[in-house]
Amino acid sequence: MNIDTVIDQGVRMNFSIECEREEDGRWNAEIPELSGAMAYGKTPEEAMARSEVLALRAFAEQLEHGESGPKAGTATWST
Repeated sequence: MNIDTVIDQGVRMNFSIECEREEDGRWNAEIPELSGAMAYGKTPEEAMARSEVLALRAFAEQLEHGESGPKAGTATWST
């Protein structure tokens, strides 16, 4: 699975989500291409959904502050 984000001039970006189970049973999902897009959940799906929300917020903040976003590229989900 991919997270596809459409940005300026129709450029499409794909991000990967790395998801793993912690020793305490929680799931940790992270989008390495975006700083701050790491979240926990009771299930892998919950953790990945939360990290997607954080990724969108982080990306929006970068755009709002005139910072360049992550480089366009392709990647796949990792679980």
